[in-house]
Amino acid sequence: MLTKGDDFPIHQTPEPVAYSGTDRNFYDRYFFNGYGPDGEDFFAVAFGVYPHLDVADAHFCVVRDGIQHCLHASRKLGMERMDLTCGPVRIEIVEPLHKLRVIVEGEGLAADITFTGRAFPIEEPRFVWRIGPRTVMDYTRLTQNGHYEGWIEVDGKRKALVAGTAGTRDRSWGVRPVGASDPQFNNGSAVPQFFWQWTPVNLPSRSLFYHLNAHADGTPWNTRGVVAPDGNGPEAFTDFHEPEMETPLDPGTRWPAGGTLKMGGESFAFEPVGRFQMRGLGYTSPKWNHGLDHGTLEVEREEIDLASVDPVRPDHLHVQMLCRVTSDSGEQGMGVFEQLAIGDYAPLGLKGLSNPA
Repeated sequence: MLTKGDDFPIHQTPEPVAYSGTDRNFYDRYFFNGYGPDGEDFFAVAFGVYPHLDVADAHFCVVRDGIQHCLHASRKLGMERMDLTCGPVRIEIVEPLHKLRVIVEGEGLAADITFTGRAFPIEEPRFVWRIGPRTVMDYTRLTQNGHYEGWIEVDGKRKALVAGTAGTRDRSWGVRPVGASDPQFNNGSAVPQFFWQWTPVNLPSRSLFYHLNAHADGTPWNTRGVVAPDGNGPEAFTDFHEPEMETPLDPGTRWPAGGTLKMGGESFAFEPVGRFQMRGLGYTSPKWNHGLDHGTLEVEREEIDLASVDPVRPDHLHVQMLCRVTSDSGEQGMGVFEQLAIGDYAPLGLKGLSNPA
């Protein structure tokens, strides 16, 4: 099965590019988010390719006046991994590892936005998570902060991105649970457990990155912090392997109410100013979860009233809190505090599937 990718030097196995080893859960994903300098007009994009499920899907969201407007699309991949179009959403790689463009046109939502990186992307430690004999996750991800230019339109109301609009994009590929759930999978517990935090922050002249995956008792199985000065490559990055995040929770929820990140002798305070539901990008969505087969092409628009969201519904646990971030030296920036807490997590006193704090 020869495809467009076979004319580029990107093969990873002896097979044509259409094949990615043998694991049916292999995926290849793009993610973007962005926000104005005061937290206005938050937007996000996700685009996934699932070679062995023969599916591609894409999502676009923008928050205006307390409503999260979401656009979902899914199509048959047709084994062509180099086609970065899914219904009304298209990605263009203008300059690899530096500049990418996202174009959206459908169901009353439209956008033309271009991301430009502030520094070379960081490569996060390889994520490998096993439960018993099963490899549940095995993937690599690059993450990059940057600035945006362009515009977004909702039902005919077009707004240009304000000067200083910034955000984060990432690329990940490997193995994750995708598509229909495996009926044979059993981790030995009636209640699944997964804890995740991620805080990419745009500071005036540098980018701050932190992430944590942890077991139910709080033991990290993947964590790191990085500071990346603008305009630099990995040789100028500062790496921290034991960062610490103190995380209070909003009462009645599993959402962070802020936090204090300590690493490298510095302290950073996170103050939430807005909330984004990751369900709008397919994450944990009952209908639009990643890799589900919707046939030749299906497109749907969805509105989420953020003030009316039930915080203990399982598909509402995964959030990005848009935060104002202040260092102990007075440096200020903006970023997101993403958290997903499923099941028990002793450090925060969480028990059961989605019982609130």
